[in-house]
Amino acid sequence: MNDNDLLLNLNDRRFVMVSSTASAVDPEGPTEFTYRESGGIIWGDYTGDTVVHGRFVGTRDGDRLEITYVHLLKNGERASGQSGSRIETFPDGRLRLVEEFQFAGDDAQHVSVCAEVTGT
Repeated sequence: MNDNDLLLNLNDRRFVMVSSTASAVDPEGPTEFTYRESGGIIWGDYTGDTVVHGRFVGTRDGDRLEITYVHLLKNGERASGQSGSRIETFPDGRLRLVEEFQFAGDDAQHVSVCAEVTGT
């Protein structure tokens, strides 16, 4: 693991969705993601404006994530899919995830952006 990998380590980092081409994002209650990481393995959970509960698992190689996810929507439907994300750094040191994702059974490609939140 090099120095850049340590800076990008996602363990215990939280992110909120700021935009998505798949749905409108509620700025008052956006979907929030909590990441865990160990040895390049990524996992975590999320909940928010349209999601009751979601989980994901995947890998990180440098600034790239490859993830499989599944979640239960507030309307009772389930959704799953795969995504590839690029980790970027804000000038203040927080991280941003730019994610290209696709729902299972759907050929449409979507893009979302999540920003790291700090504090409680």
